[in-house]
Amino acid sequence: MFDIKWIRDNAAAFDAGLTRRGLAPLSARLLEQDDRRRAAISGAQAAQERRNALSKEIGRAMAAKDLALAETLKAEVAALKDGQPQLEAQEKAAKEALETELAAIPNLPLADVPDGADEHGNVEYRRHGALPEASGGRLFGMNGPKEHYELGEALGQMDFEVAARLSGSRFVVLNAGIARLSRAIGQFFLDVHTEEHGYTEVMPPLMVRDEAMFGTAQLPKFRDDQFRAGDEHWLIPTAEVPLTNLVRDSILSEEELPRRYTALTPCFRAEAGSAGRDTRGMLRQHQFEKVELVSITTPEKSLEEHERMLSCAETVLKKLDLHYRVMTLCTGDMGFASQKTYDIEVWLPGQKSYREISSCSVCGDFQARRMNARYKSRDGKGPFFLHTLNGSGTAVGRALIAVMENYQNPDGSITVPEALVPYMRGVSRIAAA
Repeated sequence: MFDIKWIRDNAAAFDAGLTRRGLAPLSARLLEQDDRRRAAISGAQAAQERRNALSKEIGRAMAAKDLALAETLKAEVAALKDGQPQLEAQEKAAKEALETELAAIPNLPLADVPDGADEHGNVEYRRHGALPEASGGRLFGMNGPKEHYELGEALGQMDFEVAARLSGSRFVVLNAGIARLSRAIGQFFLDVHTEEHGYTEVMPPLMVRDEAMFGTAQLPKFRDDQFRAGDEHWLIPTAEVPLTNLVRDSILSEEELPRRYTALTPCFRAEAGSAGRDTRGMLRQHQFEKVELVSITTPEKSLEEHERMLSCAETVLKKLDLHYRVMTLCTGDMGFASQKTYDIEVWLPGQKSYREISSCSVCGDFQARRMNARYKSRDGKGPFFLHTLNGSGTAVGRALIAVMENYQNPDGSITVPEALVPYMRGVSRIAAA
């Protein structure tokens, strides 16, 4: 969310950033709304000042025994008092109109974000490993690699039909070895991020209020993508929401920063805009598990923290020996709250394509302003708005898909990656019962 004063002082830069996002310039309209807000405030203040002045004049008139003048002045005070609610309503309406407009504007991209209209404008940043087919390191059988759902259904451990009877489309029931493998992946990710990367593990609520969803910018723009839980709560679409809101309405000291949080939680998304996409398998589900990474830091450290977060997310994939590439998202493909985003795309042999498994974003003070999250510097200056970052460390379901497709054997069994064997209590291969 933007500071209207910053927009007034930097109108050209603001409009240029929106243009890069593919949006029309908005500064002129916003400043007109702000002028109306200012005028309403001035009108209310002037009326109050006039009432205060009249009160003094009434006192002087009464002291001078000029009752006629006193009554005239009292009548003017009464008229001003009667008009005060209307002035206050005008001020409130002008303020709310401006805030509503500001809340719907996406963050501005950093200067080094590539321009582009959609995912075709994304730019490769780096990659790890080689394609499994090219490396010759894994065998997929005479007919080539299968997709995860083919493998899971053949093993009798991945059931979409039963899930559909229970809950509808975009759900899955995992059981036996694959269910255990999914659990192992999540625990492995958590252990790496807490023990090696210094993130604090959190077990947050899975339901949050409107204010929390507004703070991380899921509301109001993406209301249709969320699941409502009763009248006062939402099911979290990602642990980013509760983890980032841990610092809402607070003033931290610089010595407390950075704060780094991680959580393994179920996530719930309506996928309202994904009709017809990835309908087979478990790539795009209404319910899935994800290990989230959140960092809270100072403006001076946020870009450095962004690179660190990306490296942390990459580490778990390297330990699983999965081939992936890192893409810098272009202006037309980055998220609403992001200033810059890296997507990690893992290679899926069954699909013969790269698919996103992690997204790491730096948001600047965009979310902090919505949450009123601030800090004071070491020299006591401030408070200043914090910078927030979030990333997947990574999506458990998609990591499961990647492991299944990359570690499949010609007989349809799945080899358990070496890093996960301890979490599987020594089980090194998943086969049909």
